Parts: sequence; structure tokens; C-alpha cells
Amino acid sequence: MTHCCYSLLKLRFSSFPITDLGSNNFPQRFRKSLSFSHRSPKFILSAISRTMEVVEGSEGSKGSSSPMKLLFVEMGVGYDQHGQDITVAAMRACKDAISSNSIPAFRRGSIPGVSFDQMKLQIKLGVPHSLQKSLDIEKVKSVFPYGEILNVEVVDGGLICSSGVLVEEMGDKNDDCYIVNAAVYVGYKL
Repeated sequence: MTHCCYSLLKLRFSSFPITDLGSNNFPQRFRKSLSFSHRSPKFILSAISRTMEVVEGSEGSKGSSSPMKLLFVEMGVGYDQHGQDITVAAMRACKDAISSNSIPAFRRGSIPGVSFDQMKLQIKLGVPHSLQKSLDIEKVKSVFPYGEILNVEVVDGGLICSSGVLVEEMGDKNDDCYIVNAAVYVGYKL
């Protein structure tokens, strides 16, 4: 339980694209609670709850003066095994992230005062550094059928590896396989 909660907390701050929670911005009362090895699960959940309040209520969100209220994070992986197109891999990663989910809460009015038009998305892509300039962000955005995309953040990540075979008929220039990781943050703004 302790390791799981610590991982959740670490993920929450290492990949959340809305705000910077570096050590200078992290409240002093929470810095000491980051060592969870001897803490009870109740203490850890309390720390996570307090830190989520800090994230959702913090200044400095990208693209707007009010932070997005985060509901959930979808994660996916995409590959381009033949053809060496990083945009194809990124689009597949985003499709993977959203393909196993349904979001009826926005259409059914399950969140009081929030309509379907207020659904917001933030996308974070882990792309090999050497391929980032060839990524077509507009094509990646086309994967999402609804929701306003507030921003797309591209960071060093993903992987270039060998697919084990070069298939010229499939457009291969070499045997490289491109892999992209995607995190899709879904929330709303009032």
C-alpha cells in the first residue's frame, strides 16, 4: 500500500502538465511527508489529498488563468514498426489512451454545473528527442473526437528500437521501430 500510494503521488507530480511543483513551489508542510517508508496508509492518503488540492488550486496553469479540474488520466503506447513515421506512432499512442474509455459524465450532467462543452484535454507525449521536430501536432490532435485541447506537451521519452526486419514494400527505410508514450489528462473548466 505504501509503495502504491507513493508511486501515485510521484506520478501525480512528475507528469502533471498543468503546474510546476518544483521543490521551491512545494509547500514546506508537504516536503517532509515525501518519505513514506514508515508512514501509515491513512497518513499517505491524507498527504495525497492535500497535494491534489495544491495542484488544482495552484497558480501558473498553462493556457488560462484558472486551472483545469482534473477528473482522470488516460495512458497509451503507440508504435510505428514499418515506415518510420513518429506522427503515426504518436497518433496510435493517443488512440490507445482513449480507446478503452467512455465518458458519459459530461453528456449526462453527472457533474453539477458542467456540460459537455466544458470538457478539456491536455496531452503529454514522450517522443524520442531526435524525432520531436518531425512530429505533426495537428495530426495528433485529429485523433480526439471531442473535448477542447488546451495544450500538447512533447517531452523526451519513447524509444527507437529495431523491429528486427526491413520491409521495403511497407515503406521501410531501415529496421527502426518508433515508440511513443501518451498521457491524456481529462477535466473541465467552469
